[in-house]
Amino acid sequence: MTRMPAFDSNEAIASHAAGTPLPVGLAGELRILGRSALLALAMLVIVPLHYLFRLIKYGSPFPMYFLRYAAWVIGARVRIHGVPLKRDVFFMPNHISWFDIPVLGGITGSAFVSRAEIGEMFMLGWMARLNRTVFTKREAKFNIAQTINTLREALADTWSVVIFPEGTVTDGHSLLPFKTSIISVLEPPPPGMLVQPVVIDYGKLAEWIGWLDQESGINNARRIFARSGTFPVDVYFLDPFDPHDYPGRKKIAARAREAIEARLVKSLGKPLRPFRFDLAMVGYVAPKPESLDSD
Repeated sequence: MTRMPAFDSNEAIASHAAGTPLPVGLAGELRILGRSALLALAMLVIVPLHYLFRLIKYGSPFPMYFLRYAAWVIGARVRIHGVPLKRDVFFMPNHISWFDIPVLGGITGSAFVSRAEIGEMFMLGWMARLNRTVFTKREAKFNIAQTINTLREALADTWSVVIFPEGTVTDGHSLLPFKTSIISVLEPPPPGMLVQPVVIDYGKLAEWIGWLDQESGINNARRIFARSGTFPVDVYFLDPFDPHDYPGRKKIAARAREAIEARLVKSLGKPLRPFRFDLAMVGYVAPKPESLDSD
């Protein structure tokens, strides 16, 4: 049986960056089938309940229940730190994988602004649409006006929205510059709306779970579905702040990033490192290898 690479290893993250699928072996294939079957069965129950609920009112909790169950079936044991706001909030987390959506969506029930490839994943994409996720394409300019209108509808339904301000994913050991264009929805902030920074920490699995630009969403999902056992995921809901106190999207982004970086450094027990691979999606160019300190 083919062994999977060591977690949190330079070899694993390099394979992701090169777009090289990692073999999962026969046992991994069986886990993929088993977990997919469990999620399909859950959908048979949750989908009718969701639509019945929508006949009564907005704000169906069933997409949130499904995402929470999905994270559990795939092996995540989510530990919540801090208090997530219930409504009228923009959550701003760091971003590591598509798996952030079932983890965070299973806690908050929020709508998401996320990359279009997630919408192409069968179960997750379908449930994300039920949760009014706004999908953005790599090659398209971010249509701010259209997004604002869509997010207003999402807020009326789910009462909260998740924006990934890095604009793409990294490896849990780095934090990219925040894309302030995506925060234009907060210019001006809606009345009564708060911003709550969030840190998602996969611990030693972060690099292995990370979903980089060059890797397809299907290959990343297969690897995570195929993993044996369970793994902890710590989600830190940091102190919320009023964006009206930080006029302009750059100041809002700086305030959120400062809080996220401080929590990540505390969790890792070391300073963050520059991300080591180019990310064409957001125009990020990695530092030259000779300029990086070894870990």
